[in-house]
Amino acid sequence: MHYDVRDLNLAEKGRNRIAWAEMEMPVLRLIRARFEKEKPLQGLNLAACLHVTTETANLAITLKAGGANVALCASNPLSTQDDVAAALVQEYGIPTFAIKGEDNDTYYKHIHAVLDYKPHLTMDDGADTVGVIHSDRKELISGIIGGTEETTTGVIRLRAMAKDGVLAYPIVAVNDADTKHLFDNRYGTGQSTIDGIIRATNRLMAGSAFVVAGYGWCGRGVAMRARGMGARVIVTEVDAIRALEAVMDGFDVMPMEEAAKIGDQFCTLTGDIHVLRPEHFALMKDGAIVSNSGHFNVEVDLDGLKAMAKSTRSVREFVEEYTLEDGRRIYVLGEGRLINLASAEGHPASVMDMSFANQALCAEYMVKHAASLQKSVYPVPKEIDKEIARLKLTAMGISIDTLTEEQLQYLASWEMGT
Repeated sequence: MHYDVRDLNLAEKGRNRIAWAEMEMPVLRLIRARFEKEKPLQGLNLAACLHVTTETANLAITLKAGGANVALCASNPLSTQDDVAAALVQEYGIPTFAIKGEDNDTYYKHIHAVLDYKPHLTMDDGADTVGVIHSDRKELISGIIGGTEETTTGVIRLRAMAKDGVLAYPIVAVNDADTKHLFDNRYGTGQSTIDGIIRATNRLMAGSAFVVAGYGWCGRGVAMRARGMGARVIVTEVDAIRALEAVMDGFDVMPMEEAAKIGDQFCTLTGDIHVLRPEHFALMKDGAIVSNSGHFNVEVDLDGLKAMAKSTRSVREFVEEYTLEDGRRIYVLGEGRLINLASAEGHPASVMDMSFANQALCAEYMVKHAASLQKSVYPVPKEIDKEIARLKLTAMGISIDTLTEEQLQYLASWEMGT
């Protein structure tokens, strides 16, 4: 078995942490039990480019239980948990290509390594595997029946490909499932981003001016948690409806040009490029802290900041100091990459349970329905979304009401009126 991980001696630690996460993933456990019996992915090669964490490990183990030949690489150079990568290789026999802190060349070498397994299915968090297949590995396309995509940024890229007519196989947008973005993006990103910032800086949130760039589901979550820790939260937006929602939720809303002057901490969560730029850095206070929890590090114009700086140095793990010509210092966390995975452990397992249940069931769905799907991006079927919610509630010991026959007839009728 081919693999590339930091140290196989870390495998026992990784196995224990994978088991700890599994305790909070009851929906995925139920799916795994069924997959072991039914083998819906039997004999299929599956190339997964995901954050290599304890939660992802449980997904990979579930997919393997379903009969898939899984090969896994990292979807971000700083998101890998090295002990988990080692355990996947040594304890679970899953070819894994991921090393925390790997350089750009190694990152793409690892993507090519999983593609060498000639996948029938792809599973992405950011669409990098799809991108490489369409640009450098086109010979693989004829053997691929479909794929899934985990995150907002990836879905945006894939929909652009579909719109331009270049997407070569169908994709299910797992990110858009209600049981994914309403929970993973809001509660998972919200908690883990604040966790990552605090681990990297050990700064007090209470009393600080915390700027959240983007009020999508991830931005909502971070704003909520920062306010809960006592920060004065300022939201910047380009979408009038989201900006209005942020105002109604009780947050200050203003352009970044104004927020840059008063913010103590900044976090970008937009999925777009250069949200923080030199004209913003020029206005920031001495000691301003900049982080990103959008998928790629392009949200912060690091090249622009570097050009403004007379010196840079590392002052703490995951904290880089940029000293400007006038002596002001700006601190960038985690190289501008996903701070919740760079300096923390990513989303809690209980929310990833739903996200990865979607991944597993959508892989099964793709196998069953790929022949009838066009080369486009599809939503998660509502029956899958609702079943995951039902299973999650059951696992939590929560019951809900069901409609009576009378209520069903009323909702389906136009004659009954009021």
